[in-house]
Amino acid sequence: MNDAPGPREALEALIEHFEQNLYTLKSTQYNETQARREFIDPFFTLLGWDMDNRQGYAEAYKDVIHEDAIKVGGYTKAPDYCFRIGGTRKFFVEAKKPSVNLKDDPEPAYQLRRYAWSAKLPLSILTDFEEFAVYDCRIKPSPTDKASVGRVRYLHCRDYAKEWESLA
Repeated sequence: MNDAPGPREALEALIEHFEQNLYTLKSTQYNETQARREFIDPFFTLLGWDMDNRQGYAEAYKDVIHEDAIKVGGYTKAPDYCFRIGGTRKFFVEAKKPSVNLKDDPEPAYQLRRYAWSAKLPLSILTDFEEFAVYDCRIKPSPTDKASVGRVRYLHCRDYAKEWESLA
């Protein structure tokens, strides 16, 4: 018999670990890469995405591309994650460190929306694990937009377990 926790229980443990270490995680010393490796990658793995290409797919068919290259305003930019199905881009995820206030800071939202707008993706996600924001990226982004422009869903990590079905 396998006593390993299910995805929902593992998520609850991840949230508990995050909340117990919140002071340290929100410090300026804790960076985005650490947040991605410790919380964001495991979160999306629990949601069923093959974050590390454990299935061994060729580059063209990987579920998740880290630092995918796209053209934005004539420059090559790299969204943190590109999630794909059958090799086709479905959405981007832009990650931030937990000290960034995703609910109110317009800059991360603008960055994500520019990436998705340029790639013609209708939806994309901004997260630092503590916060999870889904954006409708069919609305042309402007540097003067508030963080709430185009945001269709906002969750705090405390909401993940109760929203598990809709997230998964």
